[in-house]
Amino acid sequence: MQINKAQFICSSERLGQLPKDTLREFAFIGRSNVGKSSLVNMLTGRNGLAKVSGTPGKTKLINHFRINDTWYLVDLPGYGYARTSKAQRDEFSKIILDYVLRCERMHFLFVLIDSRLEPQKIDLRFIEMLGREGIPFGLIFTKTDKLSAAQLARSAERYRRTLAEQWEELPPIFFSSSEKRTGREEILGFIEKCLADC
Repeated sequence: MQINKAQFICSSERLGQLPKDTLREFAFIGRSNVGKSSLVNMLTGRNGLAKVSGTPGKTKLINHFRINDTWYLVDLPGYGYARTSKAQRDEFSKIILDYVLRCERMHFLFVLIDSRLEPQKIDLRFIEMLGREGIPFGLIFTKTDKLSAAQLARSAERYRRTLAEQWEELPPIFFSSSEKRTGREEILGFIEKCLADC
């Protein structure tokens, strides 16, 4: 997929504020500091489109970016950042759950996983909830440039084994590095195929 146009449209704190058109939405979510904003910028080829912060948990709203005037890339708030107050964490959870469970235009959800870490309980709980609710999703392992090929293979296999304990069929899995711009073609190609199959 060639991205010729990527435009920030709006930030929303509730479903009623989302764009009112009928374009399909592909959303990205993950724990705070997983590299989501960097991935959005890498995918769109627009540095600075999504604001990258050194402070985890800065994305607090649902951010819509219109791509090629044909679909939306949706940047969701991160979850699980310990320094955020419990009240704020609860509020973010409501924003996230309202969108993920109730937005009918969300076609697919990409869950970002830090490839350097063991499977995290909060990620696994979130993934379990997606399965329970029948939400179509895939996994993107981020920061893969920080690992050797053997380390990355072991990390992915740990996740596959953990998920296989509950899942008969595993979700699509992608590998990305915003630093080295890897994974871009695979992720955008998947989105392009989804749009063609709609």
